[in-house]
Amino acid sequence: MRTMKVPYRSPRAVDGRALTGVGPLWRQVREDLQARLLAGQFHDGFPGEHALAQEYAASRHTIREALRSLRSDGLVTAARGRASTVAEPTVIQQQMGGALYSLFASVEAAGLTQRSIVRRLDVRADGVVATRLGLEESTPLVHLERLRLAGDEPLAVDRIYLAASWAAPLLEVDFTHTSLYEQMHRLCGVRLTGGQELIRAVVPTAGEARLLQNPPEVAALALDRLGCSDGVPVEWRHTLVRADRFSLTAQFTPAGYHFDPGAGVTAPRPPGSTHIAGTVA
Repeated sequence: MRTMKVPYRSPRAVDGRALTGVGPLWRQVREDLQARLLAGQFHDGFPGEHALAQEYAASRHTIREALRSLRSDGLVTAARGRASTVAEPTVIQQQMGGALYSLFASVEAAGLTQRSIVRRLDVRADGVVATRLGLEESTPLVHLERLRLAGDEPLAVDRIYLAASWAAPLLEVDFTHTSLYEQMHRLCGVRLTGGQELIRAVVPTAGEARLLQNPPEVAALALDRLGCSDGVPVEWRHTLVRADRFSLTAQFTPAGYHFDPGAGVTAPRPPGSTHIAGTVA
């Protein structure tokens, strides 16, 4: 199975590797390394501390802080006395089939009414996100934030960024009950053909837990998606999903490992609660 690699481009070149200039240096390095992980740059091996310190023109202490943060999020691993390596089970690279399965479709396939509460729909600049999309830091971006409901219960919160140069028509759309990808294709002529996702279990913040009505003992799934159209990055999305209501099923053979969006692992649910199987799209 061939895995598509999304090209990655840094915003600008300064002394060492280009960085955003936002926040402490170790956090800038960490953000850049995460973007490069998503772009598949370290498929052949993750560089050591010394090499990273030279590449970023930073101290080894700074590099260690960045790597410590990546390890705490499960993005890289390191055994005692050994260099860091990419945490392969955490970085999920999926070859898309003939159709992208969406959360919108998965909810309705489970027999639930899907709707969204649109919290924000505006144009803004975000240097970190623009860099991930291979754009200049000051590029205007359409930002859509939605609370996704399955039935009357919160399921996920979506934060999506698209280049305003082509996505501006979406500012007039009512996303209460419609698929973003359908509107992207209908109004903007842009269809997603693939991409990459980083999926990990996280503990929601107090604000996120309130928004999702997340039980205190339940974790959430964080999905960072770089969506592409014919190999060109067009969408950056961060989604937080209630882990007690959503699952992803994978199949593996000697030839490779991939997700099966049409099947889910179900478990006994509380009365009135429905489990959703599929992928967020």
